[in-house]
Amino acid sequence: MDSLAVPRKLWEHPNPESTEMYRFMQEVNKKNNLQLQTFWDLYQYSITKRSEFWDQAFQFLGIIYSGSYTKVVDETARIDSIPRWFDGVYMNAAENLLYSRVPGAPTSQRGTDGKEDNKVALTEVREGATEIRDVTWGQLRTEVARLANAMKQHGVRKGDRIAVVASNSVDTLKVFLAILSLGGLFSSSSTDMGVQGVLQRTLQITPKYIFMDDVAVYNGKRVDLRQKMTEIANGMKGTSEFKGMVSMPRFREPVDISSVPQTQTLSEFISKATPRGAEFEKTAFSDPFFIAYSSGTTGTPKCITHAGGAILSNFKEIKLHREMTKDSVALQYTTTGWIMYFASVMNLLAGSRVILYDGSPFQPDITTFVKLLGDQKVTMLGTSPRWMHELQKNGIAPKDITDLSNLKHVSSTGMVLSDQQFEWFYDVGFPKHVHLANISGGTDLAGCFGEDNPLTPVYVGGTQGPSLGTPVAVYDSLIEGGKGVPGAPVEHGTPGELVAPAAFPNMPVYFWNDKDGSRYFGAYFEKYDNVWTHGDFVMIHPVTKNLVFLGRADGVLNPSGVRFGSAEIYSIVENAFPMVADSICVGQRRPQDPDESVMLFLLMRPGEKLTSSLVNDVKTAIRKELSPRHVPKYVFETPAIPTTVNLKKVELPVKQIVSGRIIKPSGTLLNPESLDYYYKFAKVEDLVGPKSKL
Repeated sequence: MDSLAVPRKLWEHPNPESTEMYRFMQEVNKKNNLQLQTFWDLYQYSITKRSEFWDQAFQFLGIIYSGSYTKVVDETARIDSIPRWFDGVYMNAAENLLYSRVPGAPTSQRGTDGKEDNKVALTEVREGATEIRDVTWGQLRTEVARLANAMKQHGVRKGDRIAVVASNSVDTLKVFLAILSLGGLFSSSSTDMGVQGVLQRTLQITPKYIFMDDVAVYNGKRVDLRQKMTEIANGMKGTSEFKGMVSMPRFREPVDISSVPQTQTLSEFISKATPRGAEFEKTAFSDPFFIAYSSGTTGTPKCITHAGGAILSNFKEIKLHREMTKDSVALQYTTTGWIMYFASVMNLLAGSRVILYDGSPFQPDITTFVKLLGDQKVTMLGTSPRWMHELQKNGIAPKDITDLSNLKHVSSTGMVLSDQQFEWFYDVGFPKHVHLANISGGTDLAGCFGEDNPLTPVYVGGTQGPSLGTPVAVYDSLIEGGKGVPGAPVEHGTPGELVAPAAFPNMPVYFWNDKDGSRYFGAYFEKYDNVWTHGDFVMIHPVTKNLVFLGRADGVLNPSGVRFGSAEIYSIVENAFPMVADSICVGQRRPQDPDESVMLFLLMRPGEKLTSSLVNDVKTAIRKELSPRHVPKYVFETPAIPTTVNLKKVELPVKQIVSGRIIKPSGTLLNPESLDYYYKFAKVEDLVGPKSKL
């Protein structure tokens, strides 16, 4: 897309004045004697009058809370002081998720009128739509209360952590809601994550229990998880807080886990729980409830800890930006190891029915998942550019396969949605009434920086704009920065670093296992003084004001929207293979590429050679210790690894070179001539041989 040309307009809301965002804007106008008329008027108000905006949003959304507040936030506080929001407010995340759409009734009476209790809250769908089961709000509330009571009888208290290694299932969600109701913290990993990947997370947060599926299903295969369960349990030995594993049956008949140490079945765990109604621990707005993880680019994953701001911000996104209601049906394709799992279950805040899908969206064939959208009358689909690419590549037009008349909204995230995919979506794939949302934000804020809204058009490329109440700016990326160095904003149309120049409520409250706060400061605040630097390379379109994402500002790997750090690969390769002296792992995405490919370059020790056998061993080790999604597409030998003068390997220039760019080497490189070798890989198809390619 020519950055200065006005791109093609693809969609606009047929009646913007009927939307919740417009209604909210009128309330803002009335209360403050203003005349806001457009989304951009409302956005400017939301970031220049942050206290007033978030106060009105808090009340408009109908959050269940107790206590009172006299100040929303100290707007004069530096962003890197991580200011507190809504001091004096108490709100339990589980109570809001389970009861927020039953207004007016006290906790003890909510959902007991029968009518609302009998409405379906969750639909669990296994790969290929072979098994589908519905769970009503009444069933969900009863079962969560029972599990929470069992946790309490096993000594789980406010502030304790519970981890899951599990599928996107009803059982996983019940664990999530139960620990939140007790005022504890939830952490999740998907079952395809390797043992070391799981332990890197759990050993930092020291959970009291780990709930884990006994079996996984993916791509038509059934995988026994008992060996992995055993290795995780053994890896937790010596952690005083850890009391054991709880095995969750993925099928009607649980597998025998008697040989797995420190493990009991879910039925055993809850067997002594006495029936009791819902009880919710009193938790402050700033009390943490959810731990997400960074990709591990610079070593062990950062334990990103979220509190009430994540609930408030998600509620705002769901209701104001996305028009979700109690009549909506949400299907977000995700594993439990991705922040989109959190985003998926947040749709319960609107009273929406949430579909929990477990497995591959391409089994038994590519149309099965598509047909599910029509069969389940899905109104909001969350997916990725990779899924759309597969449909496009195989000539599949969803609108020709199933009835999509109920579908109102499709969001895409995980990687940049290409201009061609925008046009294919409206010209070929989906009905023209559907609102396509290219969204971006992530784990760090449990929400969006760039997202959709119902008041402006959708154009080819980029996201429609920023999220209300979240200050967004673009800074000059050529300023190296450093502690105390101010950044400088650039004009619209100029690419640069995505930053947040003022605090927002869904900033993490802290990183777990970061006592002095240095990892938190280093992650977001050390580049430019007093702004949050997010690590995305972006541009604001001068005409449409779309926020256009141009890629990562660092070397994070992002194949098929699965984001992870090169450090995870290095830890396997350089520790398990003594014949490898060093390595560098980068993503390749050229203008013509629909997806990013991971390239791993190995520097062999003197006298050693890269063989096809070694390539296979490396890939096998990565698959076993991390996951199949981490396995590089290409593995090559290299004569040299570019490093800085202080011997830090430099990934970004290699990534740019293999992606087809010609660059000027930085003066900080110790061996700038080493970059010359990598230019030939921009045409990797000409080089691939039987010993080089996965």
